[in-house]
Amino acid sequence: MSSSASIDIVHTFWSEVWQSPQNLDAIDHLVAEDFEIVSGGVAIRSRDQFKQWIKDFQSKITDLEFEIIETFQNHDGTRVASRWRVTGKNNGIMGTEANQVPIEMLGTAVWSVLDDGRLHRNWVERNAWEVYRELTKVSA
Repeated sequence: MSSSASIDIVHTFWSEVWQSPQNLDAIDHLVAEDFEIVSGGVAIRSRDQFKQWIKDFQSKITDLEFEIIETFQNHDGTRVASRWRVTGKNNGIMGTEANQVPIEMLGTAVWSVLDDGRLHRNWVERNAWEVYRELTKVSA
């Protein structure tokens, strides 16, 4: 792969799946059939389960906007790390009341990219506690 090919693959995923208009069917050609994401320590396995996970997540944020903050890859393009920001209005994320208050979530995703250009694994961490605390006004 070229020096930026893996970054381009991840940016295509962000653009087609997370940025408006979101197209979950793009997952079919962007990720491997046996795709796995580990989000907050929980593994979601298979392309279909991943699509459902994204659909559920996106349904919890009205007017969802996705921004890529920065992306970089290792020397051979087999791993890509990306920092991102999601904004919108709370539609019941994390079991909270769907009160439509503004929400901002920051996260980091580390991707495994196959030689054929498909995404194979993803590990995601995000500021979920801080978002939950803000939405419920729980003190630290």
